[in-house]
Amino acid sequence: MKDKLKNITKTTLSHDWAKLDRIDYDFQFKNGAWKRLSRETYNRGHGAAILLYNVQNGTVILTKQFRMPIYDVHKDEGMSIEVCAGAIDNNDSPLATVIREAEEEVGYSIKTAEQVLTAYTSPGAITEKMYLFIASYNEQMKVTQGGGLDSEDEEIEVLEIPFSKAIEMIKTEEIIDAKTIMLLQYVQINNLMTQK
Repeated sequence: MKDKLKNITKTTLSHDWAKLDRIDYDFQFKNGAWKRLSRETYNRGHGAAILLYNVQNGTVILTKQFRMPIYDVHKDEGMSIEVCAGAIDNNDSPLATVIREAEEEVGYSIKTAEQVLTAYTSPGAITEKMYLFIASYNEQMKVTQGGGLDSEDEEIEVLEIPFSKAIEMIKTEEIIDAKTIMLLQYVQINNLMTQK
């Protein structure tokens, strides 16, 4: 790719909660022609997400919380049902992030998890790479009510629902978050639990 790019310049447009840059560059197309292009990229770091599932009970743990970017374009979809997730802070590993977020958001203390996927969820505009995990849970792991941190202005509803209902909620578009769909379908495709 380096041979097809030149004269790259970056201009920071905003650096508040995250960083918004405009990147101008010359790109060489297949026909040999060069063209000056401009794209905006939003950099908020990388993130990690986890689906907690219980084979014995046939349930999964999800969250429900308000998302302003969704509300801004679709008012009736502003409350988003998602897997537990968060930004990878400082030099934390993706695994350390999901272990922390599982306790903060949904109240479960897990010791380990399995990374099953890695994905850019909107590579045309957002630099974030998501590290996606799964882990089994049981009631003995429940240590708090969850709900997120006041210091991060989080107000999260914890949902424990049948796995079969979660799969149905993808079809009915009650679940429209990409990382959540990917993890639920991963569990389904790999037959990790019997749907109840």
